[in-house]
Formats: sequence, C-alpha cells, structure tokens
Amino acid sequence: MPLISPRRSALADQVIAQLRTQITSGEWPVGSRIPTEPELVEQLGVARNTVREAVRALAHNGLLDIRQGSGTYVVATSELAGVMHRRFADSDPLHVAELRSALEAKAAQLAARRRTEQDLKQLDVLLDRRERAWESGDTEAFVAADATLHMAVVAASHNEVLAELYADLGGVLREFLRADVGTELRPEAYMDHARMVEAIRDGDGERAAAEAHAHPYCRFPTA
Repeated sequence: MPLISPRRSALADQVIAQLRTQITSGEWPVGSRIPTEPELVEQLGVARNTVREAVRALAHNGLLDIRQGSGTYVVATSELAGVMHRRFADSDPLHVAELRSALEAKAAQLAARRRTEQDLKQLDVLLDRRERAWESGDTEAFVAADATLHMAVVAASHNEVLAELYADLGGVLREFLRADVGTELRPEAYMDHARMVEAIRDGDGERAAAEAHAHPYCRFPTA
C-alpha cells in the first residue's frame, strides 16, 4: 500500500496514478528527470498545487527524488523499490557490490540450466548493445546497457522471486555501478561479458556463476 497520507484530494489521487504509470511503464526510466512542474500542469490540465501534491506523495513513497535547483528524478519503479532505495542508499559500497555479485552469480547459474532459445537471443542483443555503448564512451549509456543485460540474465533464471527482488534493488545497484564506473570509461574497468553469456548458452552453471561473480567494476578490496 502507498505510504502517503489519505487526506489528499481525489484529483491528486488521479494525478498520482498517472505519474506512477509514467514511471512503471518505463516512459520515465530510473535516473531520468521528469518534466518540470509547469510542464506537468500543462500536460495534465490540473492546478499547480495538485501537481505539487502528487509529486511530493510519490517522493514520500520513494519513487521520486526532489533535488532543489536541479529538478525531480525517478529513483525507483515501485514503492518497495523506493523503500529499498532509502534503506540502502547510504550502505557500504562494498556490501552492495557483494550483494550484487551474489545475486547475479546465482541467477547466471540458474539461467545456464533453464534458459530458452528466446532468452539466448535476447542476451545476444543486449550483449551487443553493451559492447556498442562501451565503444561509444557514453558512461550513462553503458551503465544502462550493463544493467539491462544483467536483468536479462536474472530473467533467464526463470525464478520469479529472484527476478522481482533484483528488479526492486535495481535502482540502488545502478546508482552504485554509476558511481563506481565514474565519469569516464577506463580500459582497466572493462570486462567481457561474452564469456558469461557463452557459459549460459553452453549450460555450464558453474562457469556462468564464476563469470558473473567476478564483479567487473568493484574497486573495493575483498575480504
């Protein structure tokens, strides 16, 4: 259930539902800045106060982040993801890297056993997109492409609980990956994920897990 006050107008509820749809549908992806308040007023045909109330409600739920002087950004695609974002935003980066590594290694192991031909085609497409993003030097495009590839590996595990958990943690993982990659794509940070995809294709769960476990961007020392 939404974690917002019930004492809001019915019109604000409608606007909240419209904005939430923009977020959950992917039209406003995680990390993107939503239209400005005047733009939303024009698009939705409602008063400024109603837009402000709806945006604040979604920010309280954890889906949006209002940054003074910069705008309002999407930080999660569901209330649960918003809770996770708030809970883990200040966590030790090493711990987040270890969590990502553990989840992705297990997902890759399961994907090697359960992947379909359609899964493999999707992984090939996303792997190529990741390679092209790296070659372009566009950090943001690379982070998005890398995250999408790993999400596809998790989906290929055909474990719905794992996929939902990973999706809810996606915003947190992406933010730490973005911070770890930095503003410039460095050759020493690159890892060829083709080996992981090939292991999944070969049905080699142990090798797939090992490739996924070798977290390519974590600059933190391991215990």
